[in-house]
Amino acid sequence: MPKAKKSEFRPDDFVVYPAHGVGKIVSIDEQEVAGMKLEMFVISFEKDKMTLRVPTARATEIGMRGLASPDLVEQALTTLKGKARVKRAMWSRRAQEYEQKINSGDLLAIAEVVRDLHRSDDQREQSYSERQLYEAALDRLTREVAAVGGTDAAGAQKKVEEVLVARAA
Repeated sequence: MPKAKKSEFRPDDFVVYPAHGVGKIVSIDEQEVAGMKLEMFVISFEKDKMTLRVPTARATEIGMRGLASPDLVEQALTTLKGKARVKRAMWSRRAQEYEQKINSGDLLAIAEVVRDLHRSDDQREQSYSERQLYEAALDRLTREVAAVGGTDAAGAQKKVEEVLVARAA
C-alpha cells in the first residue's frame, strides 16, 4: 500500500468530524489492526467524553476537515437571519433530510437546520423529535463558532441566539 501524502492535520489542531462535530487531535499514533500497521489520528471530543481513532490515510475521504474560516462562520450566521424554509413534506422525510445535513459536517447546512427548526416564543411548541434535531444542530453550530472565534461554548451560544432572536423580531 503506498504511503499517503502527509496530512494537513497536526496534534492540538481542532477538526470537524462529520458525525460528531468539533474535536481536538490529541496525538498521531501507530496501531496494528488486522496485522497491518496503521497511522491513526487520536481525536478527543471533550463534550461527549469520547475518543475516536481515524486512519490518517482516510481522514479527508471520511469527510474530516479543519475548522471553518471566519468568513464561512459569518456566512452561517447570515444564513440564520434568513426566512425559515418549511417544506410541506411529511415530517419523517424532513427529519431524515435534517439528520443528513447535521451529519454532513457542512456548517452552512447545519445553520439551515437551526434556522428552519428555530421557534420563537410566540410560535407553536416543537415535537420531541423536532426539538432533538434542533438541539443537535445548534450544538454543532455553536461548538464550531466557539472554536473558530476562540470563545467558550456559552459565548458562542449567546451570539447564535442573538442572531435568531433579532431575526424573529
